[in-house]
Amino acid sequence: MIRRCERKIISGTIDAPSSKSSMQRAVACAMLSRGRSVLRSAELCADSESALRLAQALGASARIEGSSVSIDGSPLFGKNAAAFSARGEPQSERGSLLSAERLELDCGESGLCMRMFSPIAALLASETRLTGRGSLALRPMGMVEGSLRALGAECRSVDGHSPLLIAGPLEGGCAEIDASESSQLLTGLLIALPLAPRDSELKVARAVSKGYLDLTIDTCEAFGVEIQRNEDFSKFSIRGGQRYKPADFAVEGDWSGAAFLIVAAAIAAGESKLAIRGLRMDSSQPDRLVVEAARAAGASLAMEEGVLFVGRDRLEAFDFDATDCPDLFPPLAALASACAGESVIRGVHRLRGKESDRAASLKATFDILGAPVRLEGDSMIVEGGSMRGGEVRAFGDHRIAMSAAVAALGATDGVTIHGSECVSKSWPGFFEDLGSISG
Repeated sequence: MIRRCERKIISGTIDAPSSKSSMQRAVACAMLSRGRSVLRSAELCADSESALRLAQALGASARIEGSSVSIDGSPLFGKNAAAFSARGEPQSERGSLLSAERLELDCGESGLCMRMFSPIAALLASETRLTGRGSLALRPMGMVEGSLRALGAECRSVDGHSPLLIAGPLEGGCAEIDASESSQLLTGLLIALPLAPRDSELKVARAVSKGYLDLTIDTCEAFGVEIQRNEDFSKFSIRGGQRYKPADFAVEGDWSGAAFLIVAAAIAAGESKLAIRGLRMDSSQPDRLVVEAARAAGASLAMEEGVLFVGRDRLEAFDFDATDCPDLFPPLAALASACAGESVIRGVHRLRGKESDRAASLKATFDILGAPVRLEGDSMIVEGGSMRGGEVRAFGDHRIAMSAAVAALGATDGVTIHGSECVSKSWPGFFEDLGSISG
């Protein structure tokens, strides 16, 4: 699909999209609970739908009513989950990776789903095959193998990529986890291990996106499960034999998506001013740091009674470390394109293994649009202040499409985006919502 985006004023009030990170974690916890949970403010995107599909494949039932999703937990994950196969049949020993029968789990294009549901599927004494589509086939999954084996399950990848073959049961115990590439597998282990028969201790090296780990712990706590960590996120202690309890859970507003709205209001033409509802300043989401980056660039921001007000002001080049919040690179590149001078965004190594090679995609996009990008070591340097616009492609990456669309608000000639439909991965109504606040 081709979209044309023009320079416009931004004004009005809008609700932040719901967080797919919060939603996917809540779906997993609700599936593991005994009883019915209700997830509120649960807007569905492709990744959230993948999580629901996996929960249903693992025995849960779900009903969608407006912005609420009711989930009845799976009977497979009760007190003796490890004694049953994924079909609910008694099984006396571990499933074989050579078995002709296995449970197939389709993760769509969601890296979080594959890495998070792998340990959950490993709780069952049966064989599971996790597959993905599109760019997910290229994303690294090798870190899953060693971790699950250390905790009692079997796992095999295809040269470090999907599909993953897993056979439980996950028993718990001690394991060392290298979380330097992603915190998503660690999230799955934190969700699964409370149901393992043994207590567990995870020693974690170089944890990144630490806020998302706290989001995981907070979500588990909302469903009745306790997880302990030390101050520097290098050790997690999980008591085995716990039970998830059904909950009435409010899905958070999404700071990753709201970052594009904040940047839109900061760089759009004229006297732009936007009110964004549904965001929590005390959220564990790392992307809430977009507020600091936008302020460093000179944007006007104020939170009043739960509403974030953003306005255009005199913008200037900024320096920001996005190592722990790499999803901010695309909106911050758009922000930098409107700031005179060279802005520096650090943490480029975290852009590997996303829906596209995001460093290369952003460089290609903004070179065309008139804000040249240099990649030097672990830094992205954007030369902004004279955006003209142009014709770009989305590289199959939802955040690249959104970045180009927002950058158009500060470009003199507008931007044409090829492949814009990929925004459905995280925010299906993105272009409609952006249009609703564009004067």
